[in-house]
Amino acid sequence: PFVFIEDGAVIEENVSIGAGSFIGKGVKIGTNTKIGSNVSIECAEIGKNVLIYSGVKIGQSGFGFAPTKKGHIKIPQVGNVIIGDNVEVGSNTCIDRGSHGSTSIGEGTFIDNLVHIAHNCIIGENCIIAGMVGLAGSTTLEDFVVMGAKSGAVGHITIGKGSQIAAKAGVSKTLPPGKIWAGFPIREINTWRKEMLSLRMASKDKKNDEK
Repeated sequence: PFVFIEDGAVIEENVSIGAGSFIGKGVKIGTNTKIGSNVSIECAEIGKNVLIYSGVKIGQSGFGFAPTKKGHIKIPQVGNVIIGDNVEVGSNTCIDRGSHGSTSIGEGTFIDNLVHIAHNCIIGENCIIAGMVGLAGSTTLEDFVVMGAKSGAVGHITIGKGSQIAAKAGVSKTLPPGKIWAGFPIREINTWRKEMLSLRMASKDKKNDEK
């Protein structure tokens, strides 16, 4: 009920679309994809066997503006979103269209609820992105990257293949592949653990001195 599909959209076989969803002009949705209720999809190509949960917004304009002395000028967003096969997108997640070119999500990537992926991000294959992660524009995640809950990344950086980012960590620079990271500013997790232990011990020593 109350699904609206604009002219020119392509819906392949065995696709299901939940109540109240909107499919925009020119959108392509692959075979066996399942779309929940109140989903909005514009300017996007969706692969096969994709699972999109309720409330997801795909292909809306990214946050692009140019500051001037008289105020901010909106930069037109004219790109799209490409989502590969076998991807899951959790409830109320937002994936912005590219400002130019594409925002892309690689095959086999799983995205949790309440994630924001900004314009022109490139997400590799088989990544895991936990709830409330935020990725600024033009961030690249190579294959098999894991982003813990509430972690985030500044724009225009690359997180190397197989990297694991701990919950609430802030990625402020390009990271090499295959390591585990934590904290803000980001550092390797063993370094972060040692720092946290040192702070804890220093706090205990101070309390003992006060006694």
